[in-house]
Amino acid sequence: MPETKKYCPFCGGILLSRVLEGRERLVCGDCSKILYENPLPATCAVTFDDTGRVLLTRRAVEPEIGEWCLPGGFIEIDETPQECVLRELYEETGIIGEITRQLGVEGQTSWLYVNVVIAGFLVRAVEGELRAGDDVSEAVWFEPEDAPKLAFPTHQKIFERGLGLMIGGY
Repeated sequence: MPETKKYCPFCGGILLSRVLEGRERLVCGDCSKILYENPLPATCAVTFDDTGRVLLTRRAVEPEIGEWCLPGGFIEIDETPQECVLRELYEETGIIGEITRQLGVEGQTSWLYVNVVIAGFLVRAVEGELRAGDDVSEAVWFEPEDAPKLAFPTHQKIFERGLGLMIGGY
């Protein structure tokens, strides 16, 4: 759990712990605003090429450095989840994709970020040259049956959901 915040982001007053709305929350002693702390929103892409291979990336940063996962990342303040997943796909792999379907939303706890909410998308690769970029050390096309276990349980669930939909094609 991260260190408790001490100062109000609105006025700089001292934050106090109070039970409000049925749970302990930080409240400013000066302006009375409640500091709502929310999970970080992220996305991931189950990306297939025209031959049915799936694209996975090996993490070059924590958490789970060196492990395999789906391309994806955190949603920026000025973008939609759909924009984020396509941006992250390109930044991490050099592949330009097209979303064909949303695969659902999963939540996971994180020692680094406390709680992350991940929106998964099924993406068809349309162009680009495969390369490892951004915060990945490898980007590899796998036959679905040869894909390694993924580092994050949420990615594994979304990946399996995407594989189930791929049986009938795009």
